[in-house]
Order: sequence, then structure tokens, then C-alpha cells
Amino acid sequence: MKKWKLTIALITGLSYFGQLQGQSQSEPAPVYHQVKGYLSFIIPMVTFNKNETTTQFEKATTIGFPFGINIYYGEKFGFSLEITPTIQWSQPSGGQSTSKTSNVLFDPGPMFRFRNNFTIITRLAFETQGRYGFTPVFNKVYLKTKDVNYFVALSLPARFGNSQPASVGINLQFGFTFN
Repeated sequence: MKKWKLTIALITGLSYFGQLQGQSQSEPAPVYHQVKGYLSFIIPMVTFNKNETTTQFEKATTIGFPFGINIYYGEKFGFSLEITPTIQWSQPSGGQSTSKTSNVLFDPGPMFRFRNNFTIITRLAFETQGRYGFTPVFNKVYLKTKDVNYFVALSLPARFGNSQPASVGINLQFGFTFN
């Protein structure tokens, strides 16, 4: 009987010690390369070119639905590939409202990660409308959970080509990455 009590006491003591050991150690360092997917939506707030300034909701309502993958090569550097189909709703004065897929954007670029969940992404831009350019993105993760990280981003798209004046815009993006 004493041997059983001693064995139970020893097992209980070892498990308690093991739990203390696990609590005192921090989370293990992440292993790189990591690949994570994400979904989001983006609203072009304003676009400027030499002829006009266009704001959201003025002539039409436009919303993009970016999705992509991020490949993290280390704690501070990665690569992102984003694809953004865009839907546009408009109602010409006196006319019937219309909606359509107006564009698809292919947007690859390197990611530079900083402290406090802040990332700068320098994307190239290739649009099915025939425009091209670049898009600096300033991204901040504002909430982390076990399965999902929620982010907000501000992007400044610069576009050229397709017999249109060069333009610069301001976009607001909200989304989440899968952990």
C-alpha cells in the first residue's frame, strides 16, 4: 500500500513540476518559412489626377475584395501576393442603377515588418483595365486571437497607362489573416 501511495505522490509531484516548467517558459520561437492566407475588403476613398478628384459615393460606389497569401521568411521580412476583384455600383442621373465587376488587380510585393504589429508592403500593381503602377501599404494588426489576426491598412495607389492621366489615391482596407 505504501508503494502505491509513494508512486502516486511521485507522479503527482512530477506532473506539478512539469506544469510549473511549462508555465515559466515563454512560447517557442516561430519557425520560418510561414505561409498565411488572408481576406479583406478595400474602399477607395479618393483618387486624384490632373483633370479631376473623385471621391467614394460621388459618381459610383466601389469596393474591392482582396485575398492573398503572405510568405514570412523571418520575423522582419516576407512577400505578399494579393488579388483584388473590384465591384462598382452606379446610378447615372435619370438612369437605371448598374453593378459590375469593374477590374481585377494583381498586386505582389515585399513586406517589411516592424514592432507593434506594423508592416509596410511595397506592392507592384497590374490591373485588367490596362493600368499599372505601384502601391505602398501601411498595415497594422489591431487584434490578435488564436486563429485570426485582424488588420487595418492605408494604401496609396499610383497608377499609369491605358491613355489615362496618372493618378494617386487613398484607400482604406480592413481584413483578417488566418493563423
